[in-house]
Amino acid sequence: MSVHLPPLPPTPADGYRPGGRSIADLIAEEHRQLLELTRRLIAPGPDPEHGRDVLVAALSRHLSAEEQYLLPAVRHAVSGAGPLVDEAVAGDVALLRALQGLTDDGLAEVAARLEAHATAVDPLVQRLCDAATEEELIRLGNRLEIAEEAAPTRPHPAAPHTPPWNRIVEPAVGVVDKVRDVLAGRHTQLGELTEPPPR
Repeated sequence: MSVHLPPLPPTPADGYRPGGRSIADLIAEEHRQLLELTRRLIAPGPDPEHGRDVLVAALSRHLSAEEQYLLPAVRHAVSGAGPLVDEAVAGDVALLRALQGLTDDGLAEVAARLEAHATAVDPLVQRLCDAATEEELIRLGNRLEIAEEAAPTRPHPAAPHTPPWNRIVEPAVGVVDKVRDVLAGRHTQLGELTEPPPR
């Protein structure tokens, strides 16, 4: 079964393998990084500098990109996956609400909801891998990375969560978020995290 992809340039037929990483590898790595960051923020002791801001931004981008490309691909390619995708989207909305105005007191709820998110999405990724070709998975991975670059860095649970509207609205909201980030000097990338100074 062919996976529905957004309009993309045609590719050569003979043994062509696009550059980039599989959407499955990207999602697995991001889930691992986000779960590890929440554990570090909850654990006793000093937190990584800017950790909470980075968590909110990275998780907002991650959910946006999944909803734009991963979940629609699963819905299209995996028979009977529609209700599971709907449940995953509902969980994402609840997670975005938990991220709004995040304080230390809310970190445990975010961690629990993030665990539930990964538990719901990881099997869907595996089912997509069973239905898609390697080329399709890589091309979806490229689309996921592009979507994350343009995605909002703040939670917007009231924004559309399904195509085509999320692919139109979220990049526009992302521009506003990024302007606000620059003006506030807010850190938003996992690579910007610094370890706390030793005691």
